[in-house]
Amino acid sequence: MSGRIVILGVFVADTAYRADRQPKIGETILGRSFALGPGGKGSNQAIAAAKAGGHVHFISRLGRDPFAEMAQDTWAQAGVHPEITEDPESYTGAAYIFIEQGTGNNAIIISPGAAGCISVADIESRADLIAGASVFVTQLEQPIDAAHRALEIARAGCAQTILNPAPAASIPDEMLALCDYATPNESEAESITGIAVTSAETAAKAAGAFLDRGVRAAIITLGENGALYRDRKTTVHVPAFRAGPVAETTGAGDAFNGGLAAALAEGKDPIYAIRFGCATAAISVTRPGTAPSMPSRIEIDALLRGS
Repeated sequence: MSGRIVILGVFVADTAYRADRQPKIGETILGRSFALGPGGKGSNQAIAAAKAGGHVHFISRLGRDPFAEMAQDTWAQAGVHPEITEDPESYTGAAYIFIEQGTGNNAIIISPGAAGCISVADIESRADLIAGASVFVTQLEQPIDAAHRALEIARAGCAQTILNPAPAASIPDEMLALCDYATPNESEAESITGIAVTSAETAAKAAGAFLDRGVRAAIITLGENGALYRDRKTTVHVPAFRAGPVAETTGAGDAFNGGLAAALAEGKDPIYAIRFGCATAAISVTRPGTAPSMPSRIEIDALLRGS
């Protein structure tokens, strides 16, 4: 049985453009394709966790507009339980996503809209839900004071706490001390610690910097090289899986975090949970899109069995 997973974060409508390269300032180029779909780190992670078998509640704010309808429809299809404050005076967020045609690599601009106004009061109003979670997850797309308060409530309720520090930002040590797991990618780890992550060895050094600031365990995600786990006793490099040709990497980090949360909520140990997260991410990158790329539990289990 999976325990309850509560995720705080942002929904945005992804507007994804594929082209051979990004335009320069003042330049117009022809794109290869365009797609509109659901996104936002917190929402993507909630969908990934739910499709991986988790019992997921998602806390956020939306406007009252067609993008909000998209969000609600997406969550209903994935089995996510929305815990939403509507803000008719604002708008539901959107993201510009550039995808390089030849590699699938991406660059993103987020405009969170109503979710950028998630407040401490919103968190307090759902304190019982957060305190009763088995696993609590948040990121840094919504205001940091709201994330900080939610981590305090989750820790007081004995939830396992995951901070995905994306986008990278200045994080107070007292907030990091509330985190059982911090899950930055290479660039986020470098931005926060000042240590360039170019190998498993440098990832271990960056992870150590997170531990020095109070995090119980750091998981540095390394893309096609898997993930590096470090706590105060153990350092483990978990290799990546390969599920097929890479179509798009945009949702990989969110797939990993959702899969990680789902496995932890089932009582799995951290290394198994990281393998589960890596398998989730490996399948997601074989498909275009973010939320639509998240795999089912059957697919994840099959990849793990075949490894």
